[in-house]
Amino acid sequence: LREKYKVAADVSTAVLVLTPRPTSATNTANASNAANTANPAAPAETSALTEATEMARVQGKDGKPLGRDEVERMLKDGMKRQEKAASETLDAASAKADHGDKDGAIALYTQVWEQRCIAEGPAKKAAKALKKLGHPLPEEMSRTFPVPDERPATAKAIRDALAKGLAAEEDLRIPDAQRYYEAAAKLDPADPVPLRFLGELYRHHVGDWVKARATFEKILAMPADPLSRAVALHGLGKMTIHEGDFKKGLGMFEQSIATYPLALTYRNLAVYWSSEGQADKAIDYVKHAMALDSEDEYNQIFAATFLVKLGKPEEAARIASAHESVLAASYNLAAIWAQLGRRDKALALLKRHFYAYEKFAEVRKKEMQEARVDIVFESLKKDPAFVKLTALADGGAMSPR
Repeated sequence: LREKYKVAADVSTAVLVLTPRPTSATNTANASNAANTANPAAPAETSALTEATEMARVQGKDGKPLGRDEVERMLKDGMKRQEKAASETLDAASAKADHGDKDGAIALYTQVWEQRCIAEGPAKKAAKALKKLGHPLPEEMSRTFPVPDERPATAKAIRDALAKGLAAEEDLRIPDAQRYYEAAAKLDPADPVPLRFLGELYRHHVGDWVKARATFEKILAMPADPLSRAVALHGLGKMTIHEGDFKKGLGMFEQSIATYPLALTYRNLAVYWSSEGQADKAIDYVKHAMALDSEDEYNQIFAATFLVKLGKPEEAARIASAHESVLAASYNLAAIWAQLGRRDKALALLKRHFYAYEKFAEVRKKEMQEARVDIVFESLKKDPAFVKLTALADGGAMSPR
């Protein structure tokens, strides 16, 4: 609280307000209360306060600045009063239910539930009572979420853990990366960022799609930043397409882009439409990816996989040769050489991808299946060496890169 309300040291008046917010399936657990500084010179603040319900107000003596302790006391006292009022509403709702006024009881219980951010105990009781009355809350609304830990020490510990995890991931020390990401997620269960890193690791490197799906769905169910939501939607889309539900997976990709444009999602949309025979649409998504970061080597290598079809084989070969040492791009490098008719080089790079870059058998199975259905390896699909190299394919339908 001291960190959150530092501003109180520089103002003479503070007001605690309850702000009504529209309910939505994707953001029902945002805090609906706030401590705002009342400043007559700030029209935005004045407007906000007139639209909200004032719960408490505290002023400095003789116009002097407020101390933090005074603001904290106002906040705690205000919330105690709100919780007491919610408990009284619970009693009134229970009385209506006992007298057969089901609709009246539901209305009062719903009022209590809507104050869950500042009266969590009564709100949980209201949710149970609503369920008992045959009026359960939608699952995504009935969840309660932990309060974010905004202490600087916690934020620093999370950043440090994520940095160590990312370094381990880039070195392909996947178990170490997983340990660091899981530790970061435990430091603040309300922070979606560690979950974003962890979900991608489960999906892309570990191949544990049960954990990946649960992690991504957790992000989507909690108040989360657009980037984390976009990563979660992309990851779910990848897995959904691999499992054969192309239309649903495509929809998730499109949702991801609408939430926060990622080059990775644009690349996967390009492959999706290429596999559907819509080359123009695929090229358009390649251009979108390049527009986000034309200097990114993964974007450049991926774009080169389309150059052969565009009648630019020499340029494709130049880019592939210049980036041959990029281990993480082995699959797409193989795709370029396969289209150029360089069978041996393509097979060698695919082998490098499966057995040098990928560290877990579950991922290899999925990646081998991708290669078997990927249009860029059309020239190799009946090649005995290719068939043998991809023999562990898991039989999934498809998974665009």
